[in-house]
Amino acid sequence: MIHDYEQKLLQLIDNNIDSATDDELFAGGYLRGHISLAAADCEQQGIDDIIVMQQKVKQSLRDAKSELSPSDWQLVQQYSDKLMA
Repeated sequence: MIHDYEQKLLQLIDNNIDSATDDELFAGGYLRGHISLAAADCEQQGIDDIIVMQQKVKQSLRDAKSELSPSDWQLVQQYSDKLMA
């Protein structure tokens, strides 16, 4: 279930490549790693709850906040929210 959800999110990012803005391309590329990391963590821990995975992605983004400028972090947050809605 987690693997399927991960693939769904990554496919949504990929499906937007042709029509995405530069900001969306950046945010999608940045999110890919966080999504895959959260999915792997869930699978390793035997977690099969999509909400827990979404929380792990959000926490991973919060933990990495200092890697991005405030405006880039905001873009990633907004794209993440849109993607997981």
